[in-house]
Amino acid sequence: MPNLEEIRQDFPILDRRIYDKYPLVYLDNAATTQKPRSVVEAMTDEYYNVNANVHRGVHFLSQQATDMHEAARETVRRFLNAHSTREIVFTRGTTESINLVASCFGQAFMQEGDEVIITEMEHHSNIVSWQLLQARQGIKIRVLPINDSGELILDGIDDFFNEKTRIVSLTHVSNVLGTINPVKEIIRIAHEHGVPVLIDGAQSTPHFRVDVQELDCDFFAFSGHKIYGPTGIGILYGKEEWLEKMPPYMGGGEMIKSVSFEHTVFNDLPYKFEAGTPDYVAATGLARAIDYVNAIGLDVIEVHERELTTYAMQRMKEIPEVEIYGPESTETHDAVISFRIGNIHHLDMGTLLDRLGIAVRTGHHCAEPLMRRMGIEGTCRASFALYNTREEIDSLIAAILRIRQMF
Repeated sequence: MPNLEEIRQDFPILDRRIYDKYPLVYLDNAATTQKPRSVVEAMTDEYYNVNANVHRGVHFLSQQATDMHEAARETVRRFLNAHSTREIVFTRGTTESINLVASCFGQAFMQEGDEVIITEMEHHSNIVSWQLLQARQGIKIRVLPINDSGELILDGIDDFFNEKTRIVSLTHVSNVLGTINPVKEIIRIAHEHGVPVLIDGAQSTPHFRVDVQELDCDFFAFSGHKIYGPTGIGILYGKEEWLEKMPPYMGGGEMIKSVSFEHTVFNDLPYKFEAGTPDYVAATGLARAIDYVNAIGLDVIEVHERELTTYAMQRMKEIPEVEIYGPESTETHDAVISFRIGNIHHLDMGTLLDRLGIAVRTGHHCAEPLMRRMGIEGTCRASFALYNTREEIDSLIAAILRIRQMF
């Protein structure tokens, strides 16, 4: 790993003192990551010097902004190793990307009684979007179970497929358990049954390399703000063969070739799915975030975060009455640790940690069905990023021990 102190200097917010007393220990990266200077500066520069609506103007600024927007799309294409930029759709984030697939794929290929397979560890965005389709079209949702270690039970997965199965939609990495799912194997099995697969990559893309052609997934979604980029920008990757057959998600400008009161001809990919003015400045910010991650190296980041997670799990086990959720091995457990300490309510723990300058997430983490499966209301969640250190883990452990003494 490059010098951590040098990396941390790229993130000014890490120098903040909380309540004018404690140095910030930011361990809420699964919710959103902090932004390096290069991302913010690139966006500021575009607003100050290049701001103009894209794709529609013949003037200099519009042409330059369009070039930057499409260069950002190419950066994302390379990052995912997609075959073509036609397969890269800008959205507002993972949630919109999943909703887009559920709505458009569902409209084109699903009818009453058809089935989608999801898992017991899904984020609400990969549950509710299919429930909306269920309410509209009468589809059926089937749920792959997990074991007590937070791993998918794949024995008998073939039995979940039948002539009504139309799509599989699952998370790459659980935002609660940190479980790294064997998505390549699941994709292979699904394809043997002639079923496409959507992967929620919100929690995988910041932490390790993703190659959509190697995975052979049909759709892949991720969010900019979880990979050191701006909020309000995300990506849907889709194989051309599926995107071509799916209807648009929204109507308006940009997604059309021609409009009359009698008929509309839709635009080519990927613009068919990008109605209205895109957040072209955020797209530039996302591209700079990807450049930043690539400069350090995702393989290097993966090793650092895995070592950090291993260390954190070892230290957590020193705490009496601790319960950690998710796989034991960091080979299948990514940079997230959800935990509870005895009978201390997770909200109390999170609130008191905050008073000591430590930012963690508390609650059900937009995964209420998973919480019910585990028999709890919620957890505290510490999640790690490329700028976190062992010293910050030590601060977390010391703070938890201090709070436990209070109770």
